[in-house]
Amino acid sequence: MMTVKSRQKLSYCAALIGLAACLIVPQIKAQSADVDPFITVNRSLYDWNEAFDELIVKPITRGYDVVVPGFGKRGVSNFLNNLDDINVVLNDLLQLKIKNALQDSNRLLINTTVGIGGFIDVASDFGLYKNDEDFGQTLGYWGVPSGPYVVIPFLGNSTVRDAIGFIPDYLMNPIFWLNDEAARHSLYAMKTIDTRLYYLAAESMVSGDEYTFVRDAYIQRREYLVADGVVYDEWDDF
Repeated sequence: MMTVKSRQKLSYCAALIGLAACLIVPQIKAQSADVDPFITVNRSLYDWNEAFDELIVKPITRGYDVVVPGFGKRGVSNFLNNLDDINVVLNDLLQLKIKNALQDSNRLLINTTVGIGGFIDVASDFGLYKNDEDFGQTLGYWGVPSGPYVVIPFLGNSTVRDAIGFIPDYLMNPIFWLNDEAARHSLYAMKTIDTRLYYLAAESMVSGDEYTFVRDAYIQRREYLVADGVVYDEWDDF
């Protein structure tokens, strides 16, 4: 039977999705030809996020990297990726990618059981590699344009479409449904640290204007993911 807290969360979900539809969908319809029409605001938010990262997130991540041994970091990353596989399976189905949905479902089942709750990535050893799908990609799959580039406080790079997609992805993550607030916040913190750790090594690749480099890299990667790696070549038209 659904608890009172669960019913409250469902009401909260409906309110969030409704608010997102009212505020964001009209912006997609009025999409500007300019990929970054909000550049002034975006740059300010980017600088704010960078300052927050330098002051809090990056030092904690570096400390975590030094203190926690490699196998521990891999275990945490595997566990969080296993939780994310639930979202991946749902978005596989929403995109009618049945073969991928079966593969990712098997991956989730194997890692959750044989992999001890997902801490060990056993499925990859069987050739069941993780697919990368989210609701932003699902919207792109069904033809929803990306909309302008936006920078979201704390969350960072996005587009209008991906900002919409973040809401159902957030709500479908099992972490959201934990009634234990301490455990829920701890897992969100670990997810932030794990993600930030992944990007530490990539910082040396940034060149020129950092804001522009990060924006263009994000947009290109999202286009690549939505197209499932199929890159359009203008020479194909000749």
